[in-house]
Amino acid sequence: MNTLFLHCRPGFEGEVCSEISEHAAQLGVPGYAKAKPQSACAEFICNDAEGVERIMSALRFKQLIFPRQWARGSFVELPESDRISVLLEHLAAYPRAGSLWLEVMDSNDGKELSTFCRKFEAPLRKALVKAGRLTEKDAPGPRLLLTFVSGRRVFLGLADADNSAMWPMGIPRLKFPREAPSRSTLKLEEAWHHFIPREQWEQRLSDDMTGVDLGAAPGGWTYQLVRRGMLVTAIDNGPMAESLMDTGLVQHLMVDGFTWKPKQMVDWMVCDIVEKPARTAAMIEEWLGGGHCREAVVNLKLPMKQRYAEVRRLLERIEEGCKARKVKVSIGCKQLYHDREEVTCHLRRLDLKPR
Repeated sequence: MNTLFLHCRPGFEGEVCSEISEHAAQLGVPGYAKAKPQSACAEFICNDAEGVERIMSALRFKQLIFPRQWARGSFVELPESDRISVLLEHLAAYPRAGSLWLEVMDSNDGKELSTFCRKFEAPLRKALVKAGRLTEKDAPGPRLLLTFVSGRRVFLGLADADNSAMWPMGIPRLKFPREAPSRSTLKLEEAWHHFIPREQWEQRLSDDMTGVDLGAAPGGWTYQLVRRGMLVTAIDNGPMAESLMDTGLVQHLMVDGFTWKPKQMVDWMVCDIVEKPARTAAMIEEWLGGGHCREAVVNLKLPMKQRYAEVRRLLERIEEGCKARKVKVSIGCKQLYHDREEVTCHLRRLDLKPR
């Protein structure tokens, strides 16, 4: 079990390799990363199994930017028949699992395997329970993650349920609300699921709060704020959806989102403007450091090259800028499933009294 297997968005394998290699080097874990372009996955091969466990113990999965899922383990070759017996044989060296997920890559090849996984899961689960390799659903114990590369090859992995993806393959099952004016609304909904614990939603996303949506039109992100009952100022020169304006909760200002500021602090600022990431980062620093909002969710559009290095540089710039203003801020960053050539940042002022 000397391999760390990581899922990602197709085309971002290099970013995953750079990110996990940097963390491994900082932890003093020798090894190397490898990936095939457009494969939607990467591997970090450690010199020994202890190295993989050190990485997963030292890091919080939610703090990783580009990986969607991870697991430690090894690849197993499967016959065309009686796959379960082979899996049970290999699992003899694994601890008993508390839950089971069957996964594929987010690629065309992976999609073709999804039908096989759905049919294979029930008999596999039954066999694992009978053999004592799997306890009841979501019981104590690591999660058993089987990632099928093909019907004859699988990565047999483990990950702690509380230190891995919230959903299989890191893909949330969010339903697009028909009344939302654009599919971009799912970006903000996923961001809230990822960055804000569900038990804190009533407190931190309450209907007595105020929000600002920069670059709002036609209102995909504004919709999520209105859905929570917030009073929203929508900033954009483009038109907003009439259904949102009819709620009476939205004020639409046709001004420049990069220069406009509220007269008093708002609870939330959200922004999905297509702009150079450096300019957006400077704007984030001003909104948090300048006392214009308590929390923010902002997308950073990525350059074509050196994307991980650029994201790290911008996050450090925001952190240092806020520190220079003597403002304490928590910063999270993730390439969410609904993101494209971008990452989503969540920032929260920690030096303010709760509302």
